[in-house]
Amino acid sequence: MPTGSLTGQVGLVTGAGRGIGREIAIGLAAEGMTLGLLGRTHSTLIGTLRECVRHGARGIAVTADVTRPGAVREAVRTVERDLGPIDLLVNNAGQVDRTEGPLWEADPNQWWQVVETNLRGPFNLLRYVLPGMTARRSGRVLNLNSGFALRPDGDYTAYATSKGALLKLSDNLADSLAAHQVVVLDVSPGAVATDMTAGMPMFADMKEWGSIPYMVAVAVDAARGRFDSLHGRFIHAGRDNLERLVAEADTIREADARTLRLRPYGPDDPMA
Repeated sequence: MPTGSLTGQVGLVTGAGRGIGREIAIGLAAEGMTLGLLGRTHSTLIGTLRECVRHGARGIAVTADVTRPGAVREAVRTVERDLGPIDLLVNNAGQVDRTEGPLWEADPNQWWQVVETNLRGPFNLLRYVLPGMTARRSGRVLNLNSGFALRPDGDYTAYATSKGALLKLSDNLADSLAAHQVVVLDVSPGAVATDMTAGMPMFADMKEWGSIPYMVAVAVDAARGRFDSLHGRFIHAGRDNLERLVAEADTIREADARTLRLRPYGPDDPMA
């Protein structure tokens, strides 16, 4: 699998019109990657594309809703036809519960819309990108995840449930992808200032946000292969000592750490 320079490689970034997706796309373009930009709003995608072109990168903007399998299939075909085989998939498109509150007070349609965007969206992209990667025995997938995946949260049940499911999906894929030399990682940027987080009441008084440029640097390093040894694992860009994680990758794998697992209540727990 290629590491180091991203020049000549092709990336597909979802939710690329704004927020972290936009910044990751621009960061990858600055490193020489050719970009397929996918999102629902053409005008914002074009804005991102212009920034990528300013860095000398090639790219295309493709309008599609990630929850619609047919639209995703055609988007992937378009990117591969116009730019070439996809080396990196960044599943960034996401939504959060519109209001804080318990599940029984949630708008059912909006609740499922969050789950569909955050789980079905990545599934659709994986379904149509992975055949090419596995056939070429080369590729990387970066799923934008969240600390919400790891802890219960009674106010954002759709978001937390969908992110936990996404992490488990990556875990379920890890062994089969490793056999084809394809890497999947789940990375949480932490609390960074975007349109989505700005609308979350829990962050209304937030004074110190995480660094988006740092998250972009982490994504670029992931694209280069720096974290391949952490295949199938969860990385928290806002909190982790990344040098230590990479150094202890063998120990992490042996301990089956950084994945969702049932915790035994003791040494005699039959589920252990």
